[in-house]
Amino acid sequence: MLTFHRLGPDTGTPLLIVHGLFGSARNWGVIAKRISATRPVVTVDMRNHGESPRFDTNSYPEMAADLAEVIMAQGGKADVVGHSMGGKAAMVLALEHAEMINRLVVADIAPTAYGHTQMPLIHAMQRLDLSDVKKRSDADALLAAEVGDAGIRAFLLQSLDLKTDPPGWRLNLDVLGKEMDLILGWPRSATGQFDGPTLFLSGGASDYVLPEHRADIKSLFPSARFAKIPGAGHWLHAEKPREFEAAVLAFLNA
Repeated sequence: MLTFHRLGPDTGTPLLIVHGLFGSARNWGVIAKRISATRPVVTVDMRNHGESPRFDTNSYPEMAADLAEVIMAQGGKADVVGHSMGGKAAMVLALEHAEMINRLVVADIAPTAYGHTQMPLIHAMQRLDLSDVKKRSDADALLAAEVGDAGIRAFLLQSLDLKTDPPGWRLNLDVLGKEMDLILGWPRSATGQFDGPTLFLSGGASDYVLPEHRADIKSLFPSARFAKIPGAGHWLHAEKPREFEAAVLAFLNA
């Protein structure tokens, strides 16, 4: 089973938070802790990420099955928030196991294939010489040669394990690279509908969820509502955490 962390009270419908590519449960620590003041919250490390098991594949039906197993361990029913890759996994989960999900929040992703690639980041992490790295700032200085954006470097370096000698990545980079086309894509098997309450919450400055995606979204999620967080990009929960939290709670508590 995936590694997961549960916070908050023992009773109530849990909120399952599903991170995106290169992320982990720890990325959501502050938001999870704040929301757990009023309800149980479960954060997971997805397969091939964080402390979860390593597999040779990383498809969305497999990720959805992983999440279903976690929800069953929490009583069989949950609200779900998924960002980016985690949002796609959450959508497939909702389409295949609608009975498990009460309300669904999809953060800055659509049920479609994307044309960009994250392979340059995979290659940058694979090429990083970690033999003399003692602290995160050492790795940041080295990674800056290939990744110019300080925010992206900081995000990636949250998955660097400094407790090992030499340090290593808490990411199965080889498999994530091999499966990149699947991660950027959308599975043909994801059909049917999820009729439950669904919020597509996007960054106002992001181009991941576009007007032309709405027909596909509505065909799969007929109850879908749409909202944007002004000024936020793709990592909307990190850039505007309080606004993100407020929007999610307003939807879940409606």
